[in-house]
Amino acid sequence: MVNELAVRAGVFEVAGKKVPRLGFGSMRLTGRGVWGEPADRDECVAVVRRAVERGVRFIDTADSYGPFVAEEIIRAAIHPYPDEVVIATKAGLTRNGPDVVDTPRGPKRIGSAAWPPLGRPEYLRQQALMSLRRLGQEQLDLFQLHRVDPRVPLADQVGELAQLREEGKVVAIGLSEVSAAQLAEARAITEIATVQNRYNVLERGAGEVLAICERDSIGFIPWAPVAQGRLTAAVLTDVAREHRASVAQIAIAWLLASSPVMLPIPGTSQLVHLDENLGAADIRLSGHDLTRLSGAISTEPAR
Repeated sequence: MVNELAVRAGVFEVAGKKVPRLGFGSMRLTGRGVWGEPADRDECVAVVRRAVERGVRFIDTADSYGPFVAEEIIRAAIHPYPDEVVIATKAGLTRNGPDVVDTPRGPKRIGSAAWPPLGRPEYLRQQALMSLRRLGQEQLDLFQLHRVDPRVPLADQVGELAQLREEGKVVAIGLSEVSAAQLAEARAITEIATVQNRYNVLERGAGEVLAICERDSIGFIPWAPVAQGRLTAAVLTDVAREHRASVAQIAIAWLLASSPVMLPIPGTSQLVHLDENLGAADIRLSGHDLTRLSGAISTEPAR
């Protein structure tokens, strides 16, 4: 059976499987501040099932989403997994509470303070084994180092992931939020299949890493593909209106058009937003659109 999403979005090989380049990110399958259970767990389960029904074959998650909640929902939704589905999980961040707090001025995102890195080899190994248990897998398709822990030599962190692959517990290894130098150091230790850095139409600080990925056919997974809802540039609104699309759809379509190694993973906990996100694969941006969007750089600080 032809996967229509693969036809529209193109494919990229990850962990030995060719998957449509438009995937699904599971961070929103959690409670407020990416902490605890979601408001409607049944709908979250339905979202994951619907994503696979619509052709999604690349699902990104992490042990720290919830923690543990997103992985558990993915298993509840689609286990046993179709052979062609790639589940990409991560370890290397711990949690000390929700990343949103209430203040007298309203909700405030506290960001990385709620996600302390921990890259000790024994911890990464434990989390890999726990993800195997929660996901119900014999092998992790793609196991990503969620953040580099500056207190632990990178060689020790990546080396443990390589050892897990050598033991057959992991198929492919990825990195997240790394510099070009860190990517080079990791690749001197083992093969790196993917890199997941923050990147979107407004925030392109990872351009150097993306160029390396393009040169060497490494999958590039842009996290925050719709800038966490901060898509306010006027040109985005103009292009969206011309295509009768949402600004989020234009941002995703721009990512798909910008590089053949790009694997966007927009996420949601609502069926209506899932269908909207997947509709981005139907949008064909013109050269003029891409030129205009190339100037849509955010002046806001990343959060």
